Parts: sequence; C-alpha cells; structure tokens
Amino acid sequence: MKVLVEENAGVRKVILNRPKKLNSLTYEMIVEMLKKFKVYENDPMVKLVILKGNGRAFSAGGDVLAVYNFTTAGHWSFAASFYRKQLTLDYLLATYKKPLVSILNGIVMGGGAGLSMHSRFRIVTENTLFAMPEASIGLFPDVGASHFLSRLPGFFGEYLGLTGARLVGTEMLACGLATHFILAKDLVSLENALRVVGSLDVSDISTISDIIVRFVHKVHIKQDSAYSRLDIINECFSRETVEEILLSLENFSANREEKWIIKAINYMKSASPTSLKLSLRSIRKGRIQKLEQCLIHEFNVFCHILRRTVNDDFFEGSRSMLVDKNKNPQWQPSKLELVTEEMLTKCFDKVDDDDWESLQLPAKSNQSFILESKL
Repeated sequence: MKVLVEENAGVRKVILNRPKKLNSLTYEMIVEMLKKFKVYENDPMVKLVILKGNGRAFSAGGDVLAVYNFTTAGHWSFAASFYRKQLTLDYLLATYKKPLVSILNGIVMGGGAGLSMHSRFRIVTENTLFAMPEASIGLFPDVGASHFLSRLPGFFGEYLGLTGARLVGTEMLACGLATHFILAKDLVSLENALRVVGSLDVSDISTISDIIVRFVHKVHIKQDSAYSRLDIINECFSRETVEEILLSLENFSANREEKWIIKAINYMKSASPTSLKLSLRSIRKGRIQKLEQCLIHEFNVFCHILRRTVNDDFFEGSRSMLVDKNKNPQWQPSKLELVTEEMLTKCFDKVDDDDWESLQLPAKSNQSFILESKL
C-alpha cells in the first residue's frame, strides 16, 4: 500500500508509504488521500489527523516521470487530471475543518510542500530538507507555492522560488514555513502523547498546541544561513525583473565571497529562463490573491506547460535531468531577455481547448494559516 492509515480512538494517521521513491506522489496516492481526508473531515469521531511519511522523506514531490511519460505518449490530459486532483487535495487540506499535524521528518519538496505548508501544525526536525527546485526542470513553484512563498518575510519567497535554495528545519522555523522544531528521536513520544486528543469532546487546538510545545527543541539559526542575510535578499529579490535580480546578485557577488549568493547565481543561470520568469510572475501575482485564486492560476500555467504553448522546456528539462541525466538541458529561449511578456501572459490565460476546463474548487471558508517567523 502506497498510503497507509492508522486509526486510534479519535486520531487518524495518514502515512505516505513509497520510501524507495522518496514518497513521490502518484495519481493513485492522491485519489486515495482525497477519499480518506474527506471521510475524516466529516466524521464527528475524528478529532485530529496526522500526516507523515515513511523513510527519509515526507515527500519529494509529484511523480514527474509519470507525468513526463504519459504526456510524451500523447496523453497530456491525464497529466492535467493528475494535477487537478492534486490541487483539489491541497485545497482540501488548506481549508481542513479538523486540526491537521504535518510531520516533516525528511525531504519535503514540490508536491510534498503543497500537501503540508497550509497545515495548522507543521513540525520539522534536524532531518528536514525543504526546496522548490521546479525551474531546474522547466516547471515553476506550484501546488500553492505562489501563496505560501509570497507570504514569507520580505522577498524570501522570491529567493526560494528563483534559486531552488535548500532550507533545513531551523531555517524553515525561522522564516515561518514550520511552526515547531522537534528532535526526530522525540517524534514517537509526541505521536503517543497526541492520542489523548482522541478522547476529547471537541477538536481542542490549544490542547494540541500545548502537547506539541512540550516536545519543542530550542534552536538557533546558523550565521552562514541565507535567511540571516535577509537584508541582501530583500535588496536583490525586490527588483522588478529576473534580469535585474540576477544582475543585483552578481554585483553583490563581486564584493562578497558568500556561498549562498554563488549558488543562487549558478542555479538561475542553469534553470529554464522561461520558468524563472513564470516563477517570479506567479509569486508576485500570488501576493495579492487568495489561496484558491493562486491554485487556479497555477493550474492554468501548468496546463500551458503540458501543451507546449510557448516551448518544450518541461519535456527538455525532464529528459535531461530525470531520463538521460546528462544535466545539460537546451532551453528555448536560451536567454532571459528572449522570454517576452506576451509569452508569459499566454501561460496565465485559460487554455483554448474545447475539452479543457478551468480548475473548480469546492466552496469552503479559507482556513489557511498565516506564515510567520518563529525565531
């Protein structure tokens, strides 16, 4: 079973169980979780749901290879259906009526972030590693990233989305992507302690919070962390265009020998120019949108990418990075200045296809939680 379920009194655990594939999300897993979470949300006996992953990852993202293989075989509509289901699940969890605790003990990227970043409780450990590296394969930070990245302090969200930068658990806590830091060795004790919630008459948020706080481990962010350079990040990533952001980073790099700046520049120079520009526009657009609006515009962009509306970058990036693994994708256009505003605008418009439908999300009150720095 790729999704396991444990039931104990009023507590339910949903466990991603594809450890050899870093719990990358298949269509079947998405459908199964949608079914389970809907049942639990409407079951008065359920007081708390815990979401976690087996192995060394929470989830490294969606099964990109499956999307690539189906689409190159001529079935782009399957990939669109996969993504529609995935965004519907992300929205369900973001607006969930029951308390949801996501335990991120390991790798959390892409689709894994979409599942967890709007949970009320987002627990990280010393094993947690977060990133949104989509631009490296011709995609863009999606699954609600235009919402949760745009709400990070300053322009830190633009930094993460445009550079694929990796964060450890302490940095996630500092910027607000996580709510609590707990040592991995204490997670079993935490889960056992949370069983008491199942005996409550109501889903008591304060009781859950009090239990989690008992296991919190005090941490400090390292001096060489990029988050400790938020002033420089704000200076560079507040610029209007990707070209200006990159130039600003290069100017700083000329006078500073800081690894995070060098990594940022190298990533941006190797990523798809179109993806970088789509990423920036998506995050900026998301800053003034509600979550459902963010998911709808992300769905539009993803479908255009699948249909090769402006280029083949996703297919070229997937071939190079995941299939042939030569890590030398040939992007088209190959330079930032060749990616036009008209190309970007097309990707945010609705798809002109008789069989295509816009993303329709169920009417629910948005209960997604404001991200804020905890350090």
